[in-house]
Amino acid sequence: MSLPETMRALRLERLAENYEGCAVRDIPVPSPGAGEILLKVRAGSLGFPDLLMTRGGYQHKPDLPFTPGGDVAGEIVALGPDVSGFAVGDRVVTGGRGGAFAEYAVYSASQVRKIPQGLGFAEAASVGSAYLTAYVALVRRANIQPGEWLLVHGAAGGVGLAAVDLGKHLGAKVIATASTGEKLEIIREAYAPDALINVTHGFREKVKEITGGGADVIYDPVGGDVFDESVRCIGFDGRLLVIGFASGRIPEIGVNMPLIKGFSVVGVRAGEYGRRFPEKGRENMEAVWKLVADGAVHPYVHGVYSLDDWRKAFMEMEERRVVGRVIIDPSQ
Repeated sequence: MSLPETMRALRLERLAENYEGCAVRDIPVPSPGAGEILLKVRAGSLGFPDLLMTRGGYQHKPDLPFTPGGDVAGEIVALGPDVSGFAVGDRVVTGGRGGAFAEYAVYSASQVRKIPQGLGFAEAASVGSAYLTAYVALVRRANIQPGEWLLVHGAAGGVGLAAVDLGKHLGAKVIATASTGEKLEIIREAYAPDALINVTHGFREKVKEITGGGADVIYDPVGGDVFDESVRCIGFDGRLLVIGFASGRIPEIGVNMPLIKGFSVVGVRAGEYGRRFPEKGRENMEAVWKLVADGAVHPYVHGVYSLDDWRKAFMEMEERRVVGRVIIDPSQ
């Protein structure tokens, strides 16, 4: 297959507010080294960390310039030496800490897997970090049980929506929260949670009323005021899962609260969990993709944007207009 010498890519060239340090540039097409594949990108998933990295607000701070975009799906167009089990033309999915928002990208073949039959590129790119986070949180860290009440904050976002989807599959009774009625209606139609709450005017009394005292597990990718109020509506022996701080404020808690109410505050970093426990990490990823292949869970795509429309995609997420995953397709 004949490949071009250059490609278009979204580059973060300097840290700045309002994405002023980002621009689409022509850069060389990379070549795969030993154990690597070259991917023609068909879908790159936009995550909240991508937004934070444009202004240096995320813990991972790559050297500049770099191409953002984590979870990615596409077609293999070249194989490096020592790669087996794959062929040019294979539809595959993988992920990393950057590179997805470009026409071509190189990835380690050991981290690549074939896309299950019947799953599109956009849906495949929506699985990785979102469903892995939900799986590690609910299965590994919370050990959630059928019939337990699961309160999912930020349920319209990719990470939150994955928890709603997986929680329902695991037999939990799911309460999904979001900030608008429109978002809640989409969530209801897509996943039919047991209860929906618009958090605009608070949620703790509604949660206590619905659950009969408090949620067993609370999944919180929002932080800030949402975490503070969650402390007030978690049940005894509950697990409050700290996923992230999309609100921008890292909350604090007096340890008398978990002492008195008998609940645990549990940190969740899915990637770090896999690095600390490699065998469990492999088991987690295999479990997630088996669920996808079996049709037990169903990733939800908010929209697909071209590389030229990257700023529109970023702003959709920045302004909280998203339900599910935002995808950038550089091949458009």
